[in-house]
Amino acid sequence: MPSSCEPQYAPAGDVGAALMVIDSRLKSIYDDTETGPEQRLLTDQFIASLGPRGAHELLDGTCTLIYMFMTWLRKACEEHDEDVIQFVVPNLVATMSTMSRSVPPQAIPTMAGMVIAAGTGLSPSLWRKQYGEWTEEEMTPLEATAILLAEQINRIADDREFATRLITAALSRADDED
Repeated sequence: MPSSCEPQYAPAGDVGAALMVIDSRLKSIYDDTETGPEQRLLTDQFIASLGPRGAHELLDGTCTLIYMFMTWLRKACEEHDEDVIQFVVPNLVATMSTMSRSVPPQAIPTMAGMVIAAGTGLSPSLWRKQYGEWTEEEMTPLEATAILLAEQINRIADDREFATRLITAALSRADDED
């Protein structure tokens, strides 16, 4: 029986903007120079300039990224007869638990549930919508979730830009199909 949380019913949002934000955050994490804080400030200014509609599109785009990252991780796990939920969620929860200044403990179950939903083929944004609107307190954990998934993909591929290229290639293929 089809679920109302299946990805074909979800808005894709602004995947390009979401990818730019996540890629920028990853680069500031990987960057050993002093440009990290400056890059974060520029990204924060960009997000602030979007306005309410643009911010909502960015939120949906971030959920789409999470879905795409989990789809890639699920396929990679299946090639090794591993369960993507077992592979991703414990690490995600443990890492977020150490990020107490950015990720409040009460947001961790929501992020884990969203990743589990994506890992089982459901839309993260529609899954979350069942429980009401996103809260301000969930925005940083949502971003952290996307960053942690991208970073996990980059570590698996042993390439700091693999997750970004993965999404860029998918967006290019989608443009070619239109």
